[in-house]
Amino acid sequence: MKRNSIKIVVKRILGFFSVFYLLIGLLVYLFQEKLMFHPKKLDQKYEYQFNSPFEEVFLKTKDGAMINALHFKEAGSKGVILYFHGNAGNLNRWGSIGEEFTERNYDVFIIDYRTYGKSTGERTEENLLDDAEMSYNYLLKYYSPDQITIYGRSLGTNFATFVASRNKAKQLILEAPFFSFVDMAQRRFPLLPTKQLLKFKMLTNQYIENVKCPITFFHGKEDQVVPYDSGRNLYDIAPEGHKEMVTIPDANHNNISSFQEYQAKLDQIL
Repeated sequence: MKRNSIKIVVKRILGFFSVFYLLIGLLVYLFQEKLMFHPKKLDQKYEYQFNSPFEEVFLKTKDGAMINALHFKEAGSKGVILYFHGNAGNLNRWGSIGEEFTERNYDVFIIDYRTYGKSTGERTEENLLDDAEMSYNYLLKYYSPDQITIYGRSLGTNFATFVASRNKAKQLILEAPFFSFVDMAQRRFPLLPTKQLLKFKMLTNQYIENVKCPITFFHGKEDQVVPYDSGRNLYDIAPEGHKEMVTIPDANHNNISSFQEYQAKLDQIL
């Protein structure tokens, strides 16, 4: 009798954990985009204001979406930074960061991803990658490939690496990069079949193998959003001979640019 009672209790416990496991998996699947993307919309009539001269651009995609972009232009510039921003906010925020590069006498081109700011359209991984390459092709009307520096921050490192893997560029700069979204999800939910659950795989690790231009990595050791070793693992599989890892011991995910090591290296490579 006691043995049967124990079996019943064990079955109930296993049943509870099975339901709990399935529930967590379902929640991850349903809400993964809310975990990955934090867009902030802007009214289509909103007028940007920045200290550096710029042009507002709308790029029409093959599926009819409109991608909003800012093109900062400096007289006698050294070239252009194609900048792919992080997962939160919109161009009103990231345009101000773009001005850090105009101070170094570079033009800057920044797009807002679909559902961010004034940009429209369905957000899928394929669409986001297509939009990233479209922005590179837009710049080819004004610059040669050896004048284009591709820069990605956090989420944007995936799009930047994808574009660099398929096109010629002066260099690729990655700030707080991640190995892949699959890797990131497995770190947070190690018991779930995250590869099957994820709609967005973001396989930066596959793209980086085909990058031919020089690559500079920036990553803070105190990064709690994208762990340092995720970026380091990406660096380790990058092509040999034209890569450099700039490790900033005290930097976290959001303050890398405030460190002298970052600014000094940018001055060197730009």
